[in-house]
Amino acid sequence: MFWRMAGLSTASAVEAILDKDGFTLEELLDEDEIIQECKSLNGRLLNFLRERVQVEQLIRYIIEEPLDDVEKKPTFKFPFVACEIFTCEIEMILQTLVEDEELMLFLFSFLEAKETHNSLLVGYFSKVVICLLVRKTIPFMQFIKDHQEILKQLVDLIGITSIMEVIKRLLGTDEHLYSNYASSMQWVEDTDVLEMIVDKFGSSESPEVHANAAEILCTVARYAPPGLATKLSSPSCTGRLLKHTLEDSRPKSVLVNSLSVCISLLDPKRFTLGTYPIYGRQLTHGSMVTNPETVEGMLGSLGDLLMLLNVSSSEGVLLTTYGKLQPPLGKHRLKIVEFISVLLTVSSEAAEKEIIRLGVVKRVLDLFFEYPYNNFLHHHVENVILSCLESKNSQLLDHLLNECNLIGSVLEADKDPILTATDSDKLQLTVPAEGRKPLRIGSIGHLTRISNKLLQLANSNVEIQSHLQENSEWVDWQTDVLSKRNTLENVYSWACGRPTSLHDRNRDSDDDDYHDRDYDVAALANNLSQAFRYGVYNNDNMDETQGSMERGDDEDVYFDDESAEVVISSLRLGDDQESSSLFTNSNWFAFDDEKVANEQSMASPSPSADEDGDVVIGEADDDFKDSVASSSPVDMETEDSTSKNPYENRVNQKRKVTSLGRMERDIRVLCAFFKPRGS
Repeated sequence: MFWRMAGLSTASAVEAILDKDGFTLEELLDEDEIIQECKSLNGRLLNFLRERVQVEQLIRYIIEEPLDDVEKKPTFKFPFVACEIFTCEIEMILQTLVEDEELMLFLFSFLEAKETHNSLLVGYFSKVVICLLVRKTIPFMQFIKDHQEILKQLVDLIGITSIMEVIKRLLGTDEHLYSNYASSMQWVEDTDVLEMIVDKFGSSESPEVHANAAEILCTVARYAPPGLATKLSSPSCTGRLLKHTLEDSRPKSVLVNSLSVCISLLDPKRFTLGTYPIYGRQLTHGSMVTNPETVEGMLGSLGDLLMLLNVSSSEGVLLTTYGKLQPPLGKHRLKIVEFISVLLTVSSEAAEKEIIRLGVVKRVLDLFFEYPYNNFLHHHVENVILSCLESKNSQLLDHLLNECNLIGSVLEADKDPILTATDSDKLQLTVPAEGRKPLRIGSIGHLTRISNKLLQLANSNVEIQSHLQENSEWVDWQTDVLSKRNTLENVYSWACGRPTSLHDRNRDSDDDDYHDRDYDVAALANNLSQAFRYGVYNNDNMDETQGSMERGDDEDVYFDDESAEVVISSLRLGDDQESSSLFTNSNWFAFDDEKVANEQSMASPSPSADEDGDVVIGEADDDFKDSVASSSPVDMETEDSTSKNPYENRVNQKRKVTSLGRMERDIRVLCAFFKPRGS
């Protein structure tokens, strides 16, 4: 009753303003519950707000900065409330705005060039524009089409994140918008908006502009309509992008962000994650192949990018905990190596030929050893090596093994894995810290993975096999070092919490174990349903779980295989060898008579102790019988009730209850992983 009266009081406050003669918009905006009244579709209020004069004033609060000497309400509260009124998505208010060209031009006058834009108002403006784009797509896009100068104004403010979000939606990267209004947004493909965004890399010095421009282009490469994506991946556009990258005196942020765009264009996974619907099409993972012209358009700049990897003339020193870098690698060089790594995954014959000619692999391999503690670099170089090893181009493989001397480099680095200072006349990019114990280089793990990959591929590749066998030093190192290291690092041989049932498996990775399970998830679910059906699950604490299982078709219930593996492994670890388990007994409700007989013969004849050595006397006997009667759903007449020794019967009863207790524990943990979809 109290809340009802409070709500009535609030509603009457708005109604009281509407009942007055000559009330103003500011009086309504100052009322705290005006947004709630709009959402409640208060007819009198909406009829007032939909008037052109009121809509114009609401826009004015959003786009015009108040004077410095005004009070706080017009500065902070009124712009916020005005934005919220528009984003309530009330049809009549949005219609008044979008169908009036003068009001729309007044709204977009906020984009006119000025020294700075109020960050608060920019956010409100962007929210209103996106709301119009989503709710009034056809008339809104027609207005932008008739006033295409707005696109240029938006691109000029691309350094503002809120404006960047508007541009991305205008370009059709919102799948819902494009799939429903493709014809209304088709004209954007014929504009030069992509070229304007690319040119921001050459005209602006702001890292924020470069980062936002790259994010838009990467989004276009992944999710935009085919027409825009094709235009972006054309040799002319990629060449224009890399031209700005390699201009003299350009900030390093230009190189880093433009190469991010190139990587997005080369990465075939940009089209899909598993099976991902893109504008009504179902694409299978890996089915899209990078346009060869896109790759060829980037190869012209590969030589200039390789020159930037030369650090001999660079200046600068970076002190670290392990020593000093002179000079540090830098984000721009790291991004170049990442670009080369992705370029090799495309399997382009032209790219592989150019990489061999320029000696790209040799240079990145040198960086691998020159910066022994940069794991980001090691990861990308390892991908470069693996791409070369798995390539169908025999020339690339021969280049890696012979000219780059991969095997010799690996053996040399592993032979002396401690970072030491070299002679002063020799360039050393990573110098160990003085006065501290020298550290082991941080690339040993990557070298081990590369060596194991060589051994794996040697089984199917004659060229790799011959290189390994001809190198006597490799054969000795493989026997004395690599094999022992693999044995030591095999996590399945560790007794530190791994399931014992996995100890005897000859596994090299978790992926192998994932694909070769020794349990049946369907059978587990069937056993669980039987447990509920026959009342094995009789614990009050599990009522909620049981209720969720009884929902039937109302909600989908899923149990993923990875979760099952974790649960099953943890339960196996805790089970005894002889205990009845949820996963070892396919039928929980059938007891083997022979097993019961054996248990009876093994029971202790002592009347004062059970199998665990616990004394059972006095009132405990009655309590135990009660617990047996209440816990076990199995008909006790199936047991050997003709035994002359009552203690043997009691021991057998307790064994079965103990077995059911373990089973209940198994079910409780397993049920924790059954949950409704979306929860």
